[in-house]
Amino acid sequence: MTSSAPAKKKPSVRVRADKIKDYRCKNLIAVIENPKDIKNIGTVVRNVNALGVEKIYIIDPRRSLPDDWQEMREKNSLSKTSVSAIKWSFVKRFDTTEACIDHLKKNRFVSIVTSPHMKGKKNAILDEVDYTVQAKLAVWFGNESRGISDLAVEHAELCVSIPMFGMIESLNLGTTSGIVLYEVTKQRRAYQQKYRKRNKRVPLSKGA
Repeated sequence: MTSSAPAKKKPSVRVRADKIKDYRCKNLIAVIENPKDIKNIGTVVRNVNALGVEKIYIIDPRRSLPDDWQEMREKNSLSKTSVSAIKWSFVKRFDTTEACIDHLKKNRFVSIVTSPHMKGKKNAILDEVDYTVQAKLAVWFGNESRGISDLAVEHAELCVSIPMFGMIESLNLGTTSGIVLYEVTKQRRAYQQKYRKRNKRVPLSKGA
């Protein structure tokens, strides 16, 4: 009499990866422009991973990060500040803002920038924008002290701001990215679950 071998259980990491796969926001990139603090980079990477953003681009003219993503994953300072999220989030670095803009345009991404002040041709409050209109979207966050650059604003379709009701009119990079990306991913995740394709507003059938 032969006994059937017990089914192999998937490792917990693989189980988790399979579970969250359908909830990740496709064609959504977070861009950090010239961050000066490695801790802030780690915090944003953690936010990106936790909220299901597909990729993160970092404009790093000081070359404080390695070019290769695999090397970034092994960088202890990033692993520690991101609580190991760097191991699970795709990161690409650029030397200049121009290079990042060119790369995004080549791949047909539309950029929006974030700022506590009104900048650019169009400005809007964070929760008054529909973030599902563009199939491919890049959300930019500026330097901790100088904010977003004029060049990034010039090439962005929209500038969004978080409404403030206190005497302080700005938030740190980690907090700002968390608030903004939460709103963006919430909308795009709901859209993805409702529609088959980003460029066709066709509701999913009940049996799908």
